[in-house]
Amino acid sequence: MRNKVRAMRTERGLTQEALGAEVGVSRQAVNAIETEKHDPSLSLAFRIAALFGEEVESVFENPHRNASKRRGFR
Repeated sequence: MRNKVRAMRTERGLTQEALGAEVGVSRQAVNAIETEKHDPSLSLAFRIAALFGEEVESVFENPHRNASKRRGFR
């Protein structure tokens, strides 16, 4: 899943370890999310977005959003 976690984290001067500590995961988990090797759970995505003061949709891109619109779903 595409995301803006790395950009938002570095913009705020946080290390991967500090971000992980704030949201309750390891530095390795943060790295895996930033490099798009692992998608966060829904609850983790919400915790990360809340930490940045953002809506989850502004941090994480829904890969199915455009496909759903093409099929007539909203």
